Amino acid sequence: MKVPVKWLKDYVDFDINAKELGDALTLSGSKVEEVITSGDEITNVVTGKILKIEPHPDAEKLVICSVEVGKEEPVQIVTGAQNMKENDIVPVALHGSTLPGGVKIKKGKLRGVPSNGMMCSKEELGIADEEHVHGLMILDKDAPIGKDIKEVLGLDNPVIDFEITSNRPDCLSVIGIARETAATINTKYRNVKIDFSETKGTNVNDEISVEVKDELCRRYMARVIKNVKIEDSPAWMQERLMLAGVRPINNIVDITNFVMLELGQPMHAFDKKMITSNKIVIERAKDGEKFVTLDSEERNLDSNVLMIKDGAENCAIAGIMGGLNSEVTEDTHEIIFESANFDGTNIRISSQKLGLRTEASGRYEKDLDPNLAETALNRACTLIQELKAGEIVEGVIDIYPVKNEPNIVEVDYNWVNNFLGINIPKEEMKEYLDRLELTTEIEEDKLKVFSPTFRCDINIKEDVAEEIARIYGYNNVPSTIVKAQSVRTGKSKIQQIKDFITDILISSGLNESINYSFISPKVFDKILIPEDSELRNVVKIRNPLGEDFSVMRTTTIHSMMESLARNYSHNNEISRLFEVGKVYVPSKNEDEIPKEKNVVTIGMYGEADYFDLKGVVENLVEILGINKISYARESENPTFHPGKTAVIKIKNVVLGTLGEIHPNVSENYSIDERCYIAEIDLDLLVENVVLKKKYKPLPKFPAVTRDTSILVDEDILVQEIENIIKRQGGSILESFKLFDVYKGKQVPEGKKSVSYALTYRDENKTLTDKDVEKIQNKIVKTLEHLLGAELR
Repeated sequence: MKVPVKWLKDYVDFDINAKELGDALTLSGSKVEEVITSGDEITNVVTGKILKIEPHPDAEKLVICSVEVGKEEPVQIVTGAQNMKENDIVPVALHGSTLPGGVKIKKGKLRGVPSNGMMCSKEELGIADEEHVHGLMILDKDAPIGKDIKEVLGLDNPVIDFEITSNRPDCLSVIGIARETAATINTKYRNVKIDFSETKGTNVNDEISVEVKDELCRRYMARVIKNVKIEDSPAWMQERLMLAGVRPINNIVDITNFVMLELGQPMHAFDKKMITSNKIVIERAKDGEKFVTLDSEERNLDSNVLMIKDGAENCAIAGIMGGLNSEVTEDTHEIIFESANFDGTNIRISSQKLGLRTEASGRYEKDLDPNLAETALNRACTLIQELKAGEIVEGVIDIYPVKNEPNIVEVDYNWVNNFLGINIPKEEMKEYLDRLELTTEIEEDKLKVFSPTFRCDINIKEDVAEEIARIYGYNNVPSTIVKAQSVRTGKSKIQQIKDFITDILISSGLNESINYSFISPKVFDKILIPEDSELRNVVKIRNPLGEDFSVMRTTTIHSMMESLARNYSHNNEISRLFEVGKVYVPSKNEDEIPKEKNVVTIGMYGEADYFDLKGVVENLVEILGINKISYARESENPTFHPGKTAVIKIKNVVLGTLGEIHPNVSENYSIDERCYIAEIDLDLLVENVVLKKKYKPLPKFPAVTRDTSILVDEDILVQEIENIIKRQGGSILESFKLFDVYKGKQVPEGKKSVSYALTYRDENKTLTDKDVEKIQNKIVKTLEHLLGAELR
């Protein structure tokens, strides 16, 4: 992420140079790759006007120039250049000047004639582009005389290049770095200007409509701009874009790029006359479709790629690149501004498949905040009005089914001090967090931190501690000697839980399997792991027994498939196995030992299906007392069957994967049966285990039961329905149970009937029908709105 210091100063004031700022931001956690200062090596080079050109008396290829450089007397310079003429303004390196590469210019004589400096080309100034131009650099006729060339050419505008980690998408913007700068140097920053008015008379809903058909689009906003004037963007905008490494095109395209760099939200502009249906549809492409993108390349699409469509015709690849068929051109008079939010994982997978990585996809794949879309669209409209580039039609289209809400994290300030090895008061901690816009309240010894939606990385108390540490200053944290003591104890907590898990799985009818942790690098091909997958980043054994035992495993799926294959080859019709083992993740630093992760793997074939495997997993987590388990459809894991696989989550953190192994993988192990495997993170499991049982008295008040049957599309997951029931049921929903799923003659084709028994109870009073009906109606209406359900 290249951030021009000049642009940064639009939002935050500071009086330190770019190098000092880069050092300060690196210490506070924003890693600086490079501070680019193209004019640092140039000194004493000014603009000069050629007053007179005369031939050299002793050299045909040399001329003598009299050059005005802002001093009382013109200077004489001998040159071999041929492309200048009298009254041209050129860069002049005076006596004692320096140029890039350590070149020093001194006065001297050329073939007996004094020369008091040198007139420069672009190459000599170190600013030549890819197109090589011979001769002197000729400046504009209105360029001032005697001015420092760095000021005239903008070479005194340093750019800081940041390496932004994947958990900080908010810093992929100038305003994000401005926020970090203000927090680091303890000052205030100014937010972007948003101030525009709409043109009355017509409404955006009269111009276009939008339909979102896939949950991969989490928010879609659109506005219409009329009477658009396509022209060059102003110099200040072009300068900022070029310093950030983006080529200016025209005012409309430049506005979308400017907002993307400024706020971190990609945008797109469609030529409205090309949207002939006046309807934008967001849905997946069809397998085998072809589409020509803005770079004039034809792309092969499949059903995993999300598209923006003009009715039924493709006009953009969502989150990646627009189409040539809706490009903004000089003939454009009306545009549609798009500001949207898409699923980051899907964008990354799609861009890799298409071999098309853009500034937009690089941001979307890090899971941007959906709330940013509105700010960006309003900012673009402000710039449209500021540049007098068009008229903003009244109204905005905004489809936002599930709003992203701020997160709240509570942490004991004494724990923070002990964790970091420091001793600072809670009021100081609050100050540091407030500077980062992590609004904090002090409640006795606790800090209640309200994390804004753009800070998706603040989820646990350790995250809060890290924010305090980096603003306090890592360099201020004192060094401490590790205290170690040898103590004889029994089994550790994780060992006890491992034994308990072993007992649970054995009681579920499984047998324990034990496998080697070292494998062959060829196994990744057998389980269809992509070439660029992180799983192929392995720890190599220095002195292996052979190639088949040369690397440490990063997944246990191969080991379990080997065990199942061995049982199958011995004609065992049914196999139910589990393994409690480790995988090894290499450290980025070669001097550090690899990270060992504990994993539980379950495998089976023969008289088994997906639900048998899921039942074992559900039994395991229930006995371990783990709540808030959810399952989500997984179709991108190449090792598993795309339609019969799910990821398991604990509080939105991935716990593992379970499902049917892909038939091609089973074939690679010579197994003709369907195989089912679950791979579960044991360390995360241990963190969430609740073995202490709490007594709950019998309820004093009666329960009210309601049976509810709804009609939904066949592809709607039960998990989606249950998530809505949980969310809308409130405190009086005691439980619910799925008791019927029906597809048959009484149900329309493509639909299914899903029936639940919902139990309501209030611990403090007897519920009335009115109390229950209020919640029941709320659940049904939400199901109708979000899933298109119909009450039977």
